[in-house]
Amino acid sequence: MTEDDLATRKMQFLYALRSRGVTDRTVLQAMEEIDRGPFIRGLFAERAYEDMPLPIACGQTISQPSVVGLMTQALQVTPRDKVLEVGTGSGYQAAILAKIARRVYTIDRHRRLVREARAIFEELDLHTITAITSDGSHGLPDQAPFDRIIVTAAAEDPPGPLLAQLKVGGIMVVPVGQSDTVQSLIRVRKLETGYEYDELREVRFVPLLEGLGKE
Repeated sequence: MTEDDLATRKMQFLYALRSRGVTDRTVLQAMEEIDRGPFIRGLFAERAYEDMPLPIACGQTISQPSVVGLMTQALQVTPRDKVLEVGTGSGYQAAILAKIARRVYTIDRHRRLVREARAIFEELDLHTITAITSDGSHGLPDQAPFDRIIVTAAAEDPPGPLLAQLKVGGIMVVPVGQSDTVQSLIRVRKLETGYEYDELREVRFVPLLEGLGKE
């Protein structure tokens, strides 16, 4: 692929994001700065600039870029925020968050994914991300509370341990629903008096599983 071809693909990529509802300038700028290419390897590398989910190692997927953009937009991240991501996957979502937030903690149950994501973060000089192998359903109590929490795997309900680690005034974005059906993307705001829920759109994610992966 020539440099001109790559530039054209990236321009089409950003246009596709806008046309699918990603309109927040800060989010679009972060997605322009973070190249999706390094996060996809092997057979699917040439499809990095298409708006589609793609398979990665450990039976997981890298989310469709427009869904990454819409979830980031829904999270309403500010430069003061400490963010927890549950489900590192390729590391693409965490890298985009790192361009907006003060600090990003990302956890995944697969050691291999965390190891590979760390290598890309290092390569891209993204030093505000801490990637940890852990059971994401329990969150990261040692670093709580968080201003924002994003979950990139589907739970049957917004997980209690994660809600407990959200600051009052904080926001969590999480896909909710059975793993074999269409799920709803939910935004949860933690209030002094309880929680406020917004249903954003239908999505499809891998299920949020307890325990550590085999690799």
